[in-house]
Amino acid sequence: MKTALLAREILTPLDRIHNGILIFEDGCILEVGNRDCIEVPRACRTIDLGDAILTPGFIDLHIHGGAGHDVMEGDDAALEAVELLIAKHGVTSYCPTTVTAATDVTLVSLNKIGHFIERMASHGPANNGRARPLGVHLEGPFLAESRRGVHPPNHLQAPSIKLFHEMWQAAIGRVKVLTIAPELPGAIELIHEARKRGVVVSLGHSNADLCEAKRGISAGGHHATHTFNAMRPLQHRDAGLLGAILTQQCVTADIIVDGIHVDPTVVKLFLRAKGVEGAVLITDATSATGMPDGTYHLGNIEVEVKDGQCISQGKLAGSVLTLDRAVRNVMDFAGWTLQNSVRLATYNPARVLGVENSKGVLKAGADADILVMNAAGEIRNTIIGGIGI
Repeated sequence: MKTALLAREILTPLDRIHNGILIFEDGCILEVGNRDCIEVPRACRTIDLGDAILTPGFIDLHIHGGAGHDVMEGDDAALEAVELLIAKHGVTSYCPTTVTAATDVTLVSLNKIGHFIERMASHGPANNGRARPLGVHLEGPFLAESRRGVHPPNHLQAPSIKLFHEMWQAAIGRVKVLTIAPELPGAIELIHEARKRGVVVSLGHSNADLCEAKRGISAGGHHATHTFNAMRPLQHRDAGLLGAILTQQCVTADIIVDGIHVDPTVVKLFLRAKGVEGAVLITDATSATGMPDGTYHLGNIEVEVKDGQCISQGKLAGSVLTLDRAVRNVMDFAGWTLQNSVRLATYNPARVLGVENSKGVLKAGADADILVMNAAGEIRNTIIGGIGI
């Protein structure tokens, strides 16, 4: 049966529609517009949401876990627990993200996650009220040791097409994003290979200078991983990778806006540099997300969580951030509108992944992944594939 949602506003998010109506059926959006312009079909269930605001569901490109589970566990129970948690915070699609580990451990995890994604793709659009995995984000092992963060140095690898192919096969082709340090020997060749396979190449965990960064961008590294974190700091005589990220329009960039990883003033600087079209919000959330303070794991790395900070070996090790909070933080830190803040968690990540016609947008033909929220950006309900959780 067709369902019509009536709301005070709809943020598509490219457009803002007052007195809006959105009609969907079988997990697919049929019409979006002003109520004066769209007639409600007969035999249609109509839900008046009053002063609510409708937006697309959020997309998290970089998330390691939540609800006490790490995605590298790879089993259904762990991934489903993560998906249920993040759906409550507005995430309808995500990229389960690995962390550097022994090659055999990584291959086993990738195989489990790849087959899980394959099964979920055959279940239809709703996914039982859980966020849907879009593909694996490989964070490691092709990272610079000097900017590794908490990634174990003994498991870092030189960029290798052969090893990447093994990982690709283990994940049954379900690799969507690759983070790589472009200055490493063999990195440019691997960037070319990954792009041939349709993988988004994200530059990060890098000590690249400006020339090395530009070579990585020219090769196809058109995204950046958790900007400012685990990369050479910006200096006025040494712009480095960060300078390239902030000034190259062809590069989109994600950022962790929890007020811990990046100072709010620097968040404002980042948003001014990348603008509403080039910035993307991520969480980099760990298994501790949604859990009390204590000891958790990021892959095989032990992490202590206290007062919202995830620490391992004296370094930040992911976050406990949720994407709805990140959106509200953008509004608070930078004074951005809800519409523009939402775009950074919806249309922009969808465009990075090349799925902007079906995800991250409210328009005819797109998936019925919809958030019901108030003007403060607080989630009232999450609808995935046309079914509310």
